[in-house]
Amino acid sequence: MIKSARIIRALVPLLHIYPWAIPAIVTLGLLSSLAEGMGISLFIPFLHSLEHTRQFSDTGNRVVDALNALFENIPSDRRLMVISIFIFGSILLRAVLFYSNNVLFGWLNSRINHRLRSGIFEHILRVNYRFFENSQSGKLLNILSNETWRTGSALSTLVSLIVTACTLAVYIAMMLIISWRMTLLVAVVTILISKVARMLTRNVRHFGEIASRANTELANRMIESFAGMKIIRAFGRESYEKDRFDRASFLVTQVFMKLGIVSGIVRPVYEVLAGLLLVFVMVITLRNPENLSAFLIFVFILYRLLPNVRALESYRVSLESLEPAVEEVTSILNTNGRDYILPAKKPYSGLKRAIFFDQATFHYNASERPSITDVSISIPVGKITALVGPSGAGKTTLIKLILGFYKLSKGEIYIDDTPLSDINLASWRRKIALVSQDVFIFNTTIRENITYGRLDAKEEEIISAAKLADAHEFISKLPQGYDSEVGDRGVKLSGGQQQRITLARAIVRNPEILILDEATNALDGISLQIIQKALESLKQNRTIIVIAHRLSSIEQADHIIVMGGGRVREQGDFQHLIKRNGLFARLYALETRKALSRTH
Repeated sequence: MIKSARIIRALVPLLHIYPWAIPAIVTLGLLSSLAEGMGISLFIPFLHSLEHTRQFSDTGNRVVDALNALFENIPSDRRLMVISIFIFGSILLRAVLFYSNNVLFGWLNSRINHRLRSGIFEHILRVNYRFFENSQSGKLLNILSNETWRTGSALSTLVSLIVTACTLAVYIAMMLIISWRMTLLVAVVTILISKVARMLTRNVRHFGEIASRANTELANRMIESFAGMKIIRAFGRESYEKDRFDRASFLVTQVFMKLGIVSGIVRPVYEVLAGLLLVFVMVITLRNPENLSAFLIFVFILYRLLPNVRALESYRVSLESLEPAVEEVTSILNTNGRDYILPAKKPYSGLKRAIFFDQATFHYNASERPSITDVSISIPVGKITALVGPSGAGKTTLIKLILGFYKLSKGEIYIDDTPLSDINLASWRRKIALVSQDVFIFNTTIRENITYGRLDAKEEEIISAAKLADAHEFISKLPQGYDSEVGDRGVKLSGGQQQRITLARAIVRNPEILILDEATNALDGISLQIIQKALESLKQNRTIIVIAHRLSSIEQADHIIVMGGGRVREQGDFQHLIKRNGLFARLYALETRKALSRTH
């Protein structure tokens, strides 16, 4: 009971999604049970009418006599017909109520499943980026695709449990009225049967936990296999990945088979033991011929009650097996201890002077050394600022902090004189366009990939952005032009073509701040020259931040910030840094020697 109470407490807040629906379903279920109970009760005067064709005799049972009295003024030759009509009316009423209940139940189940999936996806979109980076993609996919469905099943099971409990209450009340002694006997035996069923299903929650973990592992295998198909084939690891997938899939098969075996034992155990109880009650009834019709109705009610008792126990077992899924879903929906994009902050009103980092320090993990330490820099408005340095210097971290993906461990970032932490992030990001070194192309048309930067972009704006990104020429040669499908992650395009599309996506956004995070690595020399000219023209009234892999590509930058070991090592323009003969000069000389060696 403690386990059942725990999962019910977890599910009750989810029932508030549609607070009116649950009372409506329970009411319809209760009315359906009452209609059935009324129909069953009418068999008492029906059987008495068969025994007493003219006048009902006094039985000494107040309920039986009251039911008989309802029809004693009806002529005996019409009494059976009238009672039969009432019985049929009760059956018809019960059928209508039962169907209405099922329709409402199905509607509620589908809507709650949708709301759960939608709510979780919204949380993933709004939660601090650190949460997403620290979570397994397979786990999140499993929660969205499987655990929300299983949580919806748990909610449905809980509602069914409530309706079934109400139905049992009606049946028990009728049995108590007919014979409280027999009802007490039935109750004791039924409780003992439930104890046996609970002993046989005590491991069901454990199997439910294993099922959640197995589903997560299978989802991980699928995601990694699809994302890494190029590497899998290049290294000839098809058999290895097939074996890993088969193990994950077989584990899911095994655990759900065990869960089915444990859950499925409830029905046969109840049917056998309840069958013995029913036979026992029938024997007692036949030994006591007085008020035989009332006791026959008691047996019939018991016959209808036992499947509901079995269903109640089955629902309990199902709830316990689904508890791990409910915990996964509610843990995602729980906002405590997580940072979210909060709308109630100062809206961004435009960059007037610069983005300032004031003694900024940031840890990805508290136990590790800082990714950046005491960084104090200025990124002036309307200029091209380049961030350079060896791998791991902290360049991309600075970009993530500017975008508000993380909060600083120490220090502050100012947008002019306003702390970034006080600015509405949604309004801030609307004025930024990012072209990342990790190119991402959506599985749709080239047009939709470009207009993802600005959904209301006109045709001429799309083409203009593509031309600036040196993409229009190759797009025009495709059979469907801008309406060409690019495949999953842009698989139908080359690396350089993908990078040009993402550049066009950023350009069509017409941002105040354009961030290029090593965004030209896959371009050839000619394309790079074209885009550098485009960036020079875009520079007007725009702030451009460039993380450069090729130092020769940032000669025209107004300001260069050299990072090393998470700290600022040097600052200045290209010529100043070359003459200084520091870290930048050494990196540039190394790049030049490599370029010369490739030409010989």
